[in-house]
Amino acid sequence: MPFQFREQYKYHKMNNIAIFASGSGSNAENLINHFSQSNRARVKLILTENPKAFVIQRANRLKISSHIFTMEQLKSGEILELLKQLEIDFIVLAGFLKLLPQPIVETFGRRVVNIHPALLPKYGGKGMYGMNVHRAVIASKEIYSGITIHIVNTQYDEGDILFQAKCDILPSDTPETLAERIHALEYEHFPKVVEGYINKVL
Repeated sequence: MPFQFREQYKYHKMNNIAIFASGSGSNAENLINHFSQSNRARVKLILTENPKAFVIQRANRLKISSHIFTMEQLKSGEILELLKQLEIDFIVLAGFLKLLPQPIVETFGRRVVNIHPALLPKYGGKGMYGMNVHRAVIASKEIYSGITIHIVNTQYDEGDILFQAKCDILPSDTPETLAERIHALEYEHFPKVVEGYINKVL
């Protein structure tokens, strides 16, 4: 009887993820740990423009390659060539504070995602990151805040939204206490949303 190649045993290519980060890298570490259990994708590279970013130490500890670049290297196309050489299939921005150049966005298309610590389209744009966002949300007396995971284009925080989760803002909240609950939402949802989207587009 000839061997029947069943649908569930189809070969899936291992897809390579590159993470851009500028700071601590807690979301990057969460993604690395999540995808270490995946048979579809893995984090292959951490990139940062900040030579003092703690994400570099996290990458070293987790045995993930890291690369520090200058903004000139990013704009010149050198980083795009590196991504191609390393056969990167998907890009995640996890606390990366710069715009990606148009050639990277065009090359990867809808295979670049970002997480933002507010409910876009409110509280997005240049300069709206980290504690700046939480201060603005509280100052505006919002009832809710949350996270937005979205596709990246050539403008800050304007790509199509893939997922949002929200939390209440308490009367006693400070930017620091709100940040803790936003981080909890990021840790809970970001890896799962990225994985689901990768399974859809790759």
